[in-house]
Amino acid sequence: LQNGTVPGERGKQDKSVKRGNWGNQIEFVLTSVGYAVGLGNVWRFPYLCYRNGGGAFMFPYFIMLVFCGIPLFFMELSFGQFASQGCLGVWRVSPMFKGVGYGMMVVSTYIGIYYNVVICIAFYYFFVSMTRVLPWTYCSNPWNTPDCVGVLDGNLSSRAALNLTQLLNTTQKRTSPSEEYWRRYVLNLSDDIGNLGEVRLPLLGCLGVSWVVVFLCLIKGVKSSGKVVYFTATFPYVVLTILFVRGITLEGALTGIMYYLTPQWDKILNAKVWGDAASQIFYSLGCAWGGLITMASYNKFNNNCYRDSIIISITNCATSVYAGFVIFSILGFMANHLGVDVSKVADHGPGLAFVAYPEALTLLPISPLWSILFFFMLILLGLGTQFCLLETLVTAIVDEVGNEWIIRKKTFVTLGVAVAGFLLGVPLTTQAGIYWLLLMDNYAASFSLVVISCIMCVAIMYIYGHRNYFKDIEMMLGFPPPLFFQICWRFISPAIIFFILVFTVIQYRPISYNEYVYPTWAISIGFLMALSSVICIPIYAIYKVCRSEGDTLLERLKNATKASKDWGPALPEHRSGRYAPAFSPSTESHLEVQPLQPEKGQSEAAAASPMQGSNGSAHSQDSRL
Repeated sequence: LQNGTVPGERGKQDKSVKRGNWGNQIEFVLTSVGYAVGLGNVWRFPYLCYRNGGGAFMFPYFIMLVFCGIPLFFMELSFGQFASQGCLGVWRVSPMFKGVGYGMMVVSTYIGIYYNVVICIAFYYFFVSMTRVLPWTYCSNPWNTPDCVGVLDGNLSSRAALNLTQLLNTTQKRTSPSEEYWRRYVLNLSDDIGNLGEVRLPLLGCLGVSWVVVFLCLIKGVKSSGKVVYFTATFPYVVLTILFVRGITLEGALTGIMYYLTPQWDKILNAKVWGDAASQIFYSLGCAWGGLITMASYNKFNNNCYRDSIIISITNCATSVYAGFVIFSILGFMANHLGVDVSKVADHGPGLAFVAYPEALTLLPISPLWSILFFFMLILLGLGTQFCLLETLVTAIVDEVGNEWIIRKKTFVTLGVAVAGFLLGVPLTTQAGIYWLLLMDNYAASFSLVVISCIMCVAIMYIYGHRNYFKDIEMMLGFPPPLFFQICWRFISPAIIFFILVFTVIQYRPISYNEYVYPTWAISIGFLMALSSVICIPIYAIYKVCRSEGDTLLERLKNATKASKDWGPALPEHRSGRYAPAFSPSTESHLEVQPLQPEKGQSEAAAASPMQGSNGSAHSQDSRL
């Protein structure tokens, strides 16, 4: 039995089976952990700590986690699970705000495009690691410059430390073989974002491989991806632990860890630190992407998503902190080796994972083996998130069309979305690809996430009504949401998000990549990407108000925001209480129920008494379907 279907009621069971369900609850938890714990935990979180004052960043990060992250995570899980619909279908709760769902789809599209490019780079490093000596170990390669100094070059390192202050005051850092391999060979970096140059064919091939893997794992939807996550969500922790043990045994590791933990409190007054904390919570937990709603929609109706949200959120946060220890122990060792400050040895953005880590791996015995393991871990971390991003888009399309044909052809929808994602990712494999990747990361998936989350909170709590939503959760879980979450949903979370948005706008600084400053036209494109997801909300709202019934604007607004008749639990046997008589007044239901007099009487009794059982409503729902 799936989703509580009753034996003998074939139509209901078929409807549930057609959409698909998790094989068991462990699959959902592991998928959600894989979704939340991604490349950002290894690449983004340690980098934000490094940029925002080490341990001082922890304070706003945990504040955002407790008051925004976990409450929004629980809200999205309960939202999707209650309606058993994707990020578009759930907005039957207040049709005027369906644009929020479209905004989530746009955000997931942007992230899905560039996220798989990062995975493809990990694939590339994974393949080139299958050699006796890692290609970024020494400075004797054709792509290296005279400034290159490796950690294994013995006495050369001390000479590099002496020459460090004289070497290009603008950079104030030595050049490692891994950094030159990354910039001059893997990326073959161009001098400007507009100078695309040639497509890097090895990266293009790896991008194709990564999209094929994602498609094959999702070929049967959650039924196939639910089995894959048993491995993809657990193995990364094994590798992280191995690297942690190796990292803390290195000389100077303690210095790096202290830099990671010691707060620089002067930076805590900077609004950008708080903005980064909020963005990281949304980015890492996956709030406002639509993925949480989608994954929860395949749950059983009475699953305890409150428990799941706590477990997944804490696991994600702990992984971020754990990965930070691994990163900073390595950075401390490198800084000690070169005789410089920790802040001078790290690169920005994805370069942290593809420069600092690879260099550290050259110090390990049998370094190619550890390199293969590490980049395999990165691939698995990325795929866990990418599965959910693709499934979010596919589920939204299939649920929105909703007919038998598209449900049968869901595999082809998945294939179509994967092919489109591959083609849109091709420009990111050019010589200027990293500039575009960071532009999308900074704009397409930052400001807009905050806005979408805030509007979703307001729509559910104030338009649909907090009392209605709390009753829905009590009907589903058997208990109302705890008082803390009620207060956060209604007041604290929207307020914090709004003020963070204001402060971030006030203290906005244009994006740059190392010494390269982005031109105005590129930043304008970045803002347009951020705006493209948010603009869906007012455009659809205006469209819905214009199409709604009513003589005055106020009447149209009321009708546009009122929950539609088919809002509520998807399966008829769950439509009890205030959802039981929902369709009885409709002409269609009366016409079809009329011949069955006992059922009709029961339906009318249900209309008079909200506490009536669900038999009549189940029949009415079948008639409507």
